[in-house]
Amino acid sequence: MDLPRGEAHRLDIDPPVSVFHTDDGELFAIDDTCTHQDASLADGWLEGCEVECPLHASKFNLKTGAVDAPPAKLPVRTHEVFVEDGMIYVRLSTAAPNLPPCIAARLAGGVA
Repeated sequence: MDLPRGEAHRLDIDPPVSVFHTDDGELFAIDDTCTHQDASLADGWLEGCEVECPLHASKFNLKTGAVDAPPAKLPVRTHEVFVEDGMIYVRLSTAAPNLPPCIAARLAGGVA
């Protein structure tokens, strides 16, 4: 996968993961779904080591997954990224994901 600096790529797995390539050349991977509502963080705005959700402007730290700006309250999972022979690989976290309430309710069999 060729991922230019300042860009993101969504991996369509369950749950989705996004890989970000910062302007400084660092690679990060986090869960793609905002923990506030069902929005793709890969469609958000990348600035430094933060991504801003395109829906309600929550910001997440790409290094830690922490919420840097509300309305989101729960962090996103981070995943290990490494490059080998020019290929980008992601080692998925074994921690449980923090899903937005609308998705968590749907998975639990409730109404979102």
